[in-house]
Amino acid sequence: MFFCLEKKTLHFKQPAGTSRGVYTERKIWLICLSDGEREGVGECAPLPDLSCDALPDETYEAKLRQFCEAFCQTGEIDYDAMRDYPSMLFGLETAVLDVTCKKEDGRSLLFDTPFSRGEEGIPINGLVWMGRYDEMLQRLEEKLEKGFRCVKLKIGAIDFEQELDLVKRIRDRFSFHEVELRLDANGAFAYEEALYKLELLSQYAIHSIEQPIKQGQWAYMAELCRESPLPIALDEELIGVNDPEMKGHMLNIIKPRYIILKPSLHGGMQGCREWIEAAKAQGIGSWITSALESNIGLNAIAQFASDVYGPHITMPQGLGTGQLFTDNIPMPLEIRGDKLFLDIRT
Repeated sequence: MFFCLEKKTLHFKQPAGTSRGVYTERKIWLICLSDGEREGVGECAPLPDLSCDALPDETYEAKLRQFCEAFCQTGEIDYDAMRDYPSMLFGLETAVLDVTCKKEDGRSLLFDTPFSRGEEGIPINGLVWMGRYDEMLQRLEEKLEKGFRCVKLKIGAIDFEQELDLVKRIRDRFSFHEVELRLDANGAFAYEEALYKLELLSQYAIHSIEQPIKQGQWAYMAELCRESPLPIALDEELIGVNDPEMKGHMLNIIKPRYIILKPSLHGGMQGCREWIEAAKAQGIGSWITSALESNIGLNAIAQFASDVYGPHITMPQGLGTGQLFTDNIPMPLEIRGDKLFLDIRT
């Protein structure tokens, strides 16, 4: 087995706003594996200022090369050594699956599921990025017009009263039976005001809110989970918690209603499986989302989700990011209505 690495820079069609800033471009590394006859590709996509393995480019590439060399020598992924490098682990896991998996009509069945075979779609949420009020309203209208029955609204970047008005507009038009509404605060609320804001939002039948306060405040987050009238989901809180025992320990302390898993951030596929099992043991729900990967990573995440939650997924996943880049890597991923399909016929 041998490998090569390719660094690419992807460019967003529109600036992607979060509470931490605005992304205009995205750096990724592709791992290309080959055994001389078959080839496989995996994507490593750390997020600056967020991933626990977001290192300077030269350092990141040198470490990634080290892990790939070790795999090619042994034929095995050293999960213990790679626990603290989730984006690298996810890329290597994907490349290994791709080089060894069944191929059908020229497509890779990383997991043999109805989704991977092109037989079923995965329900997804429509994502409304942060921006000015009029921008967010327009994006919201577009998602609703396309038929999305679950909409995720990123909040925390503009005035809270305006964000509250956006939520109200949705509920004025659609009941919670018609449109499921998820919110993502990305840690934007101060702890002192978080409960008050959650109470105001709760009158609009919100499904859940992600990470209302910044991660690392376990006691405060646990208190919010106890007192909040809205179900709270953890996202950034999971980053860097890579030890299996610590995962269960943290969930037992905070007791969220949901956890939201991104393989590039939360331990690769292996680490996400550990999170899901730890959550199940405590009656905590979960779903999977992408983290601004190219179509290479999105394809792997979607197939992984279809294996973890399949064969027939009903809860919307966060997999609607495949149309963000002007120079994305072509893959037969297609959104039809509010479902993502892997169209192996094309």
